[in-house]
Amino acid sequence: MIDEIHVSNLALIHEATLAPCAGLTVLTGETGAGKTALLSALKLLMGERADASQVREGEEGAVAEGRFFEGPRDLTGFTVSRRVGSDGRSRVRIDGSIASVRELSQRMGPLLDLCGQHEHQRLLDAASHVEMVDAWGAATIAPALKAYRDALSRARDAARELARVDEAARAQGSRVDDARFALERISEVNPQEGEYEQLEESLPRAEHAEALAETANEAQEALSGEGGALDALNGAIAGLSRMGAVDAKLATFADTLTSAAITLEDAASDLRRYRDEADFDPAELARAQERMGALRGLIRSFGPGMEDVFARRDEAAELLALVDDGEGRVRRAQEAVDAAERELADAARTLTRARNAQAPRFCREVGRQMARLEMGRAELVWDSRVLPRASWTEMGPTASELLYRSGAGLTPRPLRRIASGGELSRVMLASKVVLGEADGVDTLVFDEVDAGVGGSVARSLAQVLADLARTHQVIVVTHVAQVAVMAERQYVVSKSGDELPETSLHEVEGEERVREIARMLSGDDSDVSLAHAEQLLREAGRL
Repeated sequence: MIDEIHVSNLALIHEATLAPCAGLTVLTGETGAGKTALLSALKLLMGERADASQVREGEEGAVAEGRFFEGPRDLTGFTVSRRVGSDGRSRVRIDGSIASVRELSQRMGPLLDLCGQHEHQRLLDAASHVEMVDAWGAATIAPALKAYRDALSRARDAARELARVDEAARAQGSRVDDARFALERISEVNPQEGEYEQLEESLPRAEHAEALAETANEAQEALSGEGGALDALNGAIAGLSRMGAVDAKLATFADTLTSAAITLEDAASDLRRYRDEADFDPAELARAQERMGALRGLIRSFGPGMEDVFARRDEAAELLALVDDGEGRVRRAQEAVDAAERELADAARTLTRARNAQAPRFCREVGRQMARLEMGRAELVWDSRVLPRASWTEMGPTASELLYRSGAGLTPRPLRRIASGGELSRVMLASKVVLGEADGVDTLVFDEVDAGVGGSVARSLAQVLADLARTHQVIVVTHVAQVAVMAERQYVVSKSGDELPETSLHEVEGEERVREIARMLSGDDSDVSLAHAEQLLREAGRL
């Protein structure tokens, strides 16, 4: 939903701010006043291509910026800014951060529909027709669509597995030879999990066992041997203890050194045990070194780590098993594909039936709304054709779209072939009213929806727009007073100046709004026009 839009130096606009309400907002004004420039600002914020000609004459650049909310639960919203330089270069920021035009389009596309200008008319995209029917009939279509997509995913997985197994079963030449060589080489060494790491830790100790034992023995002798540190320390403790009777402080020192002596005795005992346990076995050392050499040889061939060696062993074993049992594995994989395809075909039929049941009902509801807009006997027709299996997509197994028939007995045609932008806008309007809250787009902007209408059609159009505004934010550029009076908020677009015209935008209320409605009715503000305008506003509950 649009919270506020600010435009500067775009076409004839110097500065303009639009803050539409959550319901129906209208833009009115004389023809040529500059309403198109405001629509251009919306298009820029939707990611449309920028053009240097959009920059107001004499200015360095044009800026369109706005604040938007993503649904009713969004309490913080986000900001978008689009600057177009006089050199034609465009710069985009989303929440203050630099972004691409593509990112802008992806962010804004789901939030806003610009109806009546073919550049942003969702109704021209057949994929959107399926989305509308799915949204309207979600209670029955959504479960069927999920089941279809799950089955399609499983069928694709099964097909990939079949391709993999078939390729492996047919693998010949150097690939099989390499796998057989790798498996034989690794199996000959037969490495165990964690063995290499254990040897890395223990082998250096085995290689230096004599030196380690000798070092431990020398340290133990230095501590507890004859004339060692403990002898001297014990002599010191005895002397301090003897004189501790004279000075208690020396007794404290004696206690401290006694603790140290105990620690040294423990260390000497541990060193003696280490020395005695040191085991130098030349044969065992040679075996460990040989084993380490074999493991390092595997790493050089299949590394860089032992985990790569194990992975290569498993990969080679699997490939050779596939080759050896190729026919059996291919047969089982094909059976899995056949089962998945049968499941998918069932899900596809269920989805197609669900859509084909709901779509005509949706078309009838849209037809009722089109009748309210006095579009004669025009109607929508659901066209659905089953696609070849290779063409099935996440959207379904059919090519489906809504066709337009302007009268009974006429051939339905694609909506993109409707020549009138106003007529297409009214079809979109009718569809959106039927969708109601099921429609995922929050904001709808109508430009040509009132083209060529008047009298009772204008009143019907106004009422339909008011109905739509109960579930959407609706912005309408209109020349029809009956539509304008239904709006909760009305802005007037006006142009002033001769040499360098300037478009301005301001909200009208009270007497000012009465005068604008009178102008729309008869082009003047005579007493009769003013009275008629006031009557229409009161009937609409806007006065």
